[in-house]
Amino acid sequence: QVQLVVSGGGLVQPGGSLRLACLAAGFPLEAYAIGWFRQAPGKEREGVSCSSSRGGNTHFADSVKGRFTISRDNSKNTMYLQMNDLKPEDTAVYYCATDQGSGCDLAFYSRVGYWGQGTQVTVTS
Repeated sequence: QVQLVVSGGGLVQPGGSLRLACLAAGFPLEAYAIGWFRQAPGKEREGVSCSSSRGGNTHFADSVKGRFTISRDNSKNTMYLQMNDLKPEDTAVYYCATDQGSGCDLAFYSRVGYWGQGTQVTVTS
């Protein structure tokens, strides 16, 4: 059974950093591509970043490119989203997800079928 458990959200000032974690349960992390999404109030859910199953290919939305990085620790079966230089417009509920495939590309964001619970990230002064 595929389960994803998200942690690491919180309140941070503009310019600050947070690291989100997505713990994979029921499957080895390196088996599937994993991605991050976010949804701000009143807005559609947005694909933020993804990583292919072995980590060789990653993608970032233009809005976070250069500020966010994605990494995986297979020994902990956990995917991370490191968010630096946070801005108020990054405020959203963040989710991790998988499509049970191996690839990370633009189409990944429309293929996902398994979701972790969301975690709130609030960027405010």
